[in-house]
Amino acid sequence: MTGSDERSRAFAEHVEPEAEVLLRVAQRLTGSWSEAEDLVQETLIRAFKGIESFDGAHPRAWLLTIMRRAHINSHRRQRPITADPHYDLEHRKPAFGRAVADDPEDVVLDRVIDHDLEAALEALDPRFRAVIWLVDVDQLAYKEAAEALGIPVGTVMSRLSRARSRVRKHLADAHHDHPRRDT
Repeated sequence: MTGSDERSRAFAEHVEPEAEVLLRVAQRLTGSWSEAEDLVQETLIRAFKGIESFDGAHPRAWLLTIMRRAHINSHRRQRPITADPHYDLEHRKPAFGRAVADDPEDVVLDRVIDHDLEAALEALDPRFRAVIWLVDVDQLAYKEAAEALGIPVGTVMSRLSRARSRVRKHLADAHHDHPRRDT
């Protein structure tokens, strides 16, 4: 097997399975699907170039570290905001030619989020919002979220606890102000 074949095999084995997680994390970091796609593309290019030095252990952590560094570097050269970020969300294609269509129920549920919950999340400081999204929504481990954000694990745990508490308080206040009617 040639070096190129080995590189491609390692990339397919360690990197490709993490592509969707990378895209979700990148979207949380950047706040834009188009910027997230650019960040993931940069991450994948760097991973492909460095796959020969990767030991095969903890590919998600390795990729999140690459992504965090690429994200930091991208801030050094700011890009203009795209005209319609929702277009990217509605028209994005699955990574690596995934042929399986999303379940229609999942598509509808993904688009519907309780207004009060959305307001509670938007009211959070971006540092807290990022942690709650990465851990509770994207289901990253504390260590993975810490690596994605470039902060210690203890800070992730602390911010997550505060974020959850603030969301609960916001939801309780919203429920108190607008009690639900079951008629």
